[in-house]
Amino acid sequence: MKRLFVAVAAFALAAGIASAQDYNAAVEAFNMGAQTLETNKAEALTQFKSALAQFEACEEAEAAEMVAQCKKIIPQTILSIAKEQINNAEYDEAVATLKEAAAVAEGYGIEEVAADAKELIPNAFSRKGAALLKAKDFVAAAAAFKEVVALNPEDGQSQLLLGQSLMQAGDNTAAIAALEAAAAAGKDEQANKLLSNVFLKEGMALVKAGKSAEAIEALEKSNGYVESSNAYKLIASANTKLGKSKAAIEAYKKYLDIDPNAKDAADVMFTIAATAQKAGDKATAIEYYKKLSSNAKYAAQAAQQLGALQK
Repeated sequence: MKRLFVAVAAFALAAGIASAQDYNAAVEAFNMGAQTLETNKAEALTQFKSALAQFEACEEAEAAEMVAQCKKIIPQTILSIAKEQINNAEYDEAVATLKEAAAVAEGYGIEEVAADAKELIPNAFSRKGAALLKAKDFVAAAAAFKEVVALNPEDGQSQLLLGQSLMQAGDNTAAIAALEAAAAAGKDEQANKLLSNVFLKEGMALVKAGKSAEAIEALEKSNGYVESSNAYKLIASANTKLGKSKAAIEAYKKYLDIDPNAKDAADVMFTIAATAQKAGDKATAIEYYKKLSSNAKYAAQAAQQLGALQK
């Protein structure tokens, strides 16, 4: 029986020595991670993960505290790696790392780190989109901004940038939806300017295609967001082609109201006078011919027409 007790005691002593050695190895791995944290975060992360596995296998009372320390520092280190990737414009890698950081932090109950990681995911996509927009890769930029607004639909700035990217990529339908969302999210001034431009370009294309009625509809939408002299001039031209003299005259007047010092102001006034005269609107014709009485280009013609109209 005495020999049995001696054997058991020897085994317990050996186990204690082995456990102490395991604990010391775990501490060494942890310290190695701490030492390399500033210079090589990837290596530090490897060391911290190794230390965690070793501490979890240890029986020492102190091991539980070190397990908690490892579980705190591991997601923080992963998050720090992701931030470096963002700064290095490694956006796709950063997103993957941020997702890992969030998952690991949640698994360890480190909610603050998990929240920080999740907040940075749209930031990584946004920075990626901005870089692609600057590089004129509009399709890829739009894809990046779509990721942002999928995560945060109320982000007006990202909706605005998504709209710009889609416009440049030629997807006006999707651009309009994004810009309207941007306006609803507080970016109405900038979004309305862009929406006005979308419909202005659409109207111009329709005018060139000879689709006057469709062009007027698009141009009126443009003016519904932000009025522009160009839109009114195109509306006037389209209405003239459709034989709608009164509507053409009103659009030309709006053109002059917005840009009274336009280079072609005299030409437009003469067009208004001539169109009104042809349509039997004597009062408007006389009014605009009189406006041209001192114009070097049109004074003689205006005087001649006034003479005929005032007989």
